Order: sequence, then C-alpha cells, then structure tokens
Amino acid sequence: MTGPVTAVAPAVAQPDARAALHRLRAEVAKAVVGQDAVVTGLVIALLCRGHVLLEGVPGVAKTLLVRTLATALDLESKRVQFTPDLMPGDVTGSLIFDPHTAAFTFREGPVFTNLLLADEINRTPPKTQSALLEVMEERQVSVEGERRLLPDPFIVAATQNPVEYEGTYPLPEAQLDRFLLKLTVPLPSRDEELGVLRAHHAGFDPRDLHAAGVRPVATAADLAAAREAVRRVHVAEPLFGYLVDLCRATRIAPALELGASPRGATALLNTAKAWSWLAGRDHVVPDDVKAVARPTLRHRLRLRPEVELEGMSVDAVLDTVLATVPTPR
Repeated sequence: MTGPVTAVAPAVAQPDARAALHRLRAEVAKAVVGQDAVVTGLVIALLCRGHVLLEGVPGVAKTLLVRTLATALDLESKRVQFTPDLMPGDVTGSLIFDPHTAAFTFREGPVFTNLLLADEINRTPPKTQSALLEVMEERQVSVEGERRLLPDPFIVAATQNPVEYEGTYPLPEAQLDRFLLKLTVPLPSRDEELGVLRAHHAGFDPRDLHAAGVRPVATAADLAAAREAVRRVHVAEPLFGYLVDLCRATRIAPALELGASPRGATALLNTAKAWSWLAGRDHVVPDDVKAVARPTLRHRLRLRPEVELEGMSVDAVLDTVLATVPTPR
C-alpha cells in the first residue's frame, strides 16, 4: 500500500471512474460480508470530501470495513483508539525537543493519513474531541501558528457504540454537524453470519487482508475524476427548493427541538449528487434526495425529551417529513 496520496488531476474517463468505484463493493466483500449500504456511504463521503460517523455494536466489522476500503482504494489508513486519557497532541501531533539540534521539531500525529479511523470517539473528553474540529473542517493542523495541511483525500471515519453510555462523552452538536453522514452498521442477517463463520473456518484472518485477496481496484486518479464528475451533476431549480423545504420542515417539526442547519441542506445537496452519479445519472431526481436524507440528516436533529421517552426515533420523524413535504414534479 502506498503512503498518503496528494491531490491529483482527473486522469480517467468518468465511466471508468464510476466502474472502478462500483468494483469496490465486490472487493470489500472479500473481507466483509454484507454492509453494502455502509460501503456506499463511505464512498459517497470520499466523493464529497466528507466525514462519516459509524454507529454499531462491537463486533460488526466497523474497523475491518474501513481498513478494507482503504486497501481497495490503495490509500493509507490509521486507527486511533479514543480513551479518556488521550490528549489532543496524540491525535494531531506535537512539537518534540531534539537535544542534538537544540530545537523543536513537529512529529506528525495519526491524522496525517487518508482514512483516519477514530475508534469509539465518544470515549475521549471534549478537549480531545475538539482537536478534531479543525482537522475535519479545515483539513489542517495548526501548531505554534504554523499550518500543516493534511493529505488529499482525507476523511475521518469515527465509530461509537449506541448501547453503552458509561464512561462516554456525547459529541456536541457542533462536532456532529461536521460529519457528512451518520451510518448505522447493522448486525448481519443469518445467511451473512453463516458466511462469516465459514470464512473464519476456512482460515480467513482479518489482520491479513492480502491473504484474503483484497487488492486495489481504484486509484486516487479515479477518485479525483469521480469528484469532478459529481461536481458537474445537474440540479434543477425545483430541487433546490425541495432541499430547502425539507430542512426547514425539520426546524418546525413538533417532535424535534433542533432541526437541520443550512450546513445540513448543503450536505444533502452534495450527497444527493454523489448518489445520482453512482446510479449512472447526470442529474438529481427527488428519489436521490430521499435515498440519502436519513444518513445525511439524522445526526443533525435532536428529539424533544418527552418524544424520545415515548420511543420515537429521529428516522421516524424524517420519514414523516419526507412524506409531507411536496415532491417536485
């Protein structure tokens, strides 16, 4: 696997780039059974230069998924286990005194990579969580007034456990809003779980992706060409109104005390364009918006406490909003 990849100019035709990204599913499936929707979400994040919050119970291959995707894209990935004693410099890097030169030199942290897996991000205090804000938003690290740019592509794939809250620090809304998507990593179906057992019985080692046959099937050039193609996807004027109306409807929904911000509307526009392009279209249709609305908006909304006690979910509220806001013809 190569090191961090710098920005490159589009070098392949759009259909070739689309085909290369579609091949990712088959390649990732060599190591991860199922999870096609999560793989698609990660690809959309790469196309949109966004970050992903992966939520799922332990043991559903969240870490393996990110590592396999990085291998199939020939990108570098690093993993940070977030713990209560983790310091900001452990993530971003810090100045180290060199006694031989009597000077301070910067030692890069694990954020200097292409795919950063922030494992159990809600287990570290807010001070360390906030160290990622500049990294995620500006794609740079500032130390002693000097900016150090991160490689391109760069995304953060953060994980959290939805059922264990002891010893955790919930992410503030400002940081949640920095994630392009929140993807739910489900438990496998019975057939998929049987496939996992058969693979391990046959000798599959999740620590050795090379032995599992995972190979690069797309390149940084493919990704750059795909990003340019997504940027040119056409959006008709009525679709802009539809996107705005959906987000504004969340702000007045009785079940919500916090609706989607304008950043949420922008994120929904970008993910809908990426979904449309992956589906083979050069223009966005309302169904594209509906397909990505849940993962794009669910983490930007907050239920009223009394509604949450009644067992209603954010996704259920989003379904109601999607059903009531008029769809453009």
